[in-house]
Amino acid sequence: GSNGDSVTQTEGQVIISEGTSLTVNCSYETSQYPALFWYVQYTGEGPQLLFRVSKANEKGSNKGFEATYNKETSSFHLKKASIQESDSAVYYCALSDTVAESAGGAEHKL
Repeated sequence: GSNGDSVTQTEGQVIISEGTSLTVNCSYETSQYPALFWYVQYTGEGPQLLFRVSKANEKGSNKGFEATYNKETSSFHLKKASIQESDSAVYYCALSDTVAESAGGAEHKL
């Protein structure tokens, strides 16, 4: 069943020039203490994990992208200082409740 958790991110296509910076906003609502994820999906491929973080103020990074787990503002914005054409893709923010292993694992919510 749903427990009211949600993720809101920048909607629609973002068009920017090569070499400029990118920010994809991600905010979340949850009553839990979640792990946070960014996934990337290139054309013709399935989604793949970019990185995950599980602690407040922790920074995730990969391929020049980074995002900081800001518990105070409930945000996990994806940033890259200099975007390249090869970065063209769909980016997904997701959260996962922190649960005991005996509960059967966490549900990923995209």
